Amino acid sequence: MYIENLGLLAREAEIQIAQLSTEIKNEVLLKSAEALLKNSTKIIEINKKDVEKAKESGVKDAFIDRLTLTEKRIKDMAEGLKQIVSLNDPVGEFIYGKTLPNGLIIQQKRVPLGVVAIIFESRPNVTADAFGLCLKSGNAVILRGGKEAINTNIAIVKVFKEVLKECNLNENAIQIVENTSHEIANELMKAHEYIDVLIPRGSSRLINTVINNSTIPCIQTGVGNCHIFVDESGKLNNAINIIINAKTQRPGVCNAVETLLIHKNIAKDLLPDLGKELISRNVEIRGDETVKKYIENSIESTEEDWATEYEDYIVAIKVVEGLDEAIKHIAKYGTKHSECIVTENYSNAQRFLNEIDAAAVYVNASTRFTDGGQFGFGAEIGISTQKLHARGPMGLKELTTTKYVILGNGQVRK
Repeated sequence: MYIENLGLLAREAEIQIAQLSTEIKNEVLLKSAEALLKNSTKIIEINKKDVEKAKESGVKDAFIDRLTLTEKRIKDMAEGLKQIVSLNDPVGEFIYGKTLPNGLIIQQKRVPLGVVAIIFESRPNVTADAFGLCLKSGNAVILRGGKEAINTNIAIVKVFKEVLKECNLNENAIQIVENTSHEIANELMKAHEYIDVLIPRGSSRLINTVINNSTIPCIQTGVGNCHIFVDESGKLNNAINIIINAKTQRPGVCNAVETLLIHKNIAKDLLPDLGKELISRNVEIRGDETVKKYIENSIESTEEDWATEYEDYIVAIKVVEGLDEAIKHIAKYGTKHSECIVTENYSNAQRFLNEIDAAAVYVNASTRFTDGGQFGFGAEIGISTQKLHARGPMGLKELTTTKYVILGNGQVRK
């Protein structure tokens, strides 16, 4: 009954939100950004309690990093809402039109998905991104975050609800599942009468659990066993800078690199300097025999390492014969998220772009750019690694579907 009640409230709110003008939605978003900043001290104090509890439970540092809010991160959340204001509203956009010989006018336009539910783990910024993107795209949203961030998420949702009420709008356009039990999560996954789309964001275990148990259509996001292949012609300085950024800027996120594939002909030139740079940043290196030869203190890699999304200061390194082996390795172990080649060879770059099956494929750039904000979407609801409906960073357009509008003047089918 708990989820059913949330669903009924969301359905009611959805009717109102779907009809709002762009001007009203933008006004709400701007006020929400201001309210986040105004309440930042209170939110941070609540977040500190969640962080302390998480530390006491012994979770790893990368998890704590994702959970922690600072003044800067709240400012970034507010800025994300403001950026959404500047984006085109996709709702109501006509994307196809045709007049049939019988005079019927057929048009196809974008409409909201309806009620979107998101199951996510430790990132409180998801709460703000989800609210902003769902509101602008005309959707109601139900959020189910992890228990580690529950108090922080409740506090952020409370801020947005107060803004909605202030604007004389239905506050249930955003709701949070305060009960973090597995039983309630299972109930949410079965609520297809009230929820149109379910989006899991988090670990492979979370995503697989949702996919295997949900009766609601799902969009898979987030699992990122990402690779960087340094080709024989790759510039060594470029390779080191790209790798260090992709591994260490924020190791706990899904677009951080997890495995490096190094062409055998540049291993002796690249690996010693690369190893020093990684080790100086406290990155644990797991490698094959060639890697161990050139990088002291590296640990012998296992088959499990190639398939692991560490989300931590750990990287696996393998020396490969060339592009063919790199492509085969990524096809076997990759999660279709973000993959990169560092090369000065045009033909190899094009082969990599064409043959790698992933949501985002890079030439000579860090995988960390796979992000809605970096792509100019203002924020993101997640990074879809599947092929139906949406792929890559999901912004406003990906939170809509279409319907046909047919205008006639008395036509009947013969």
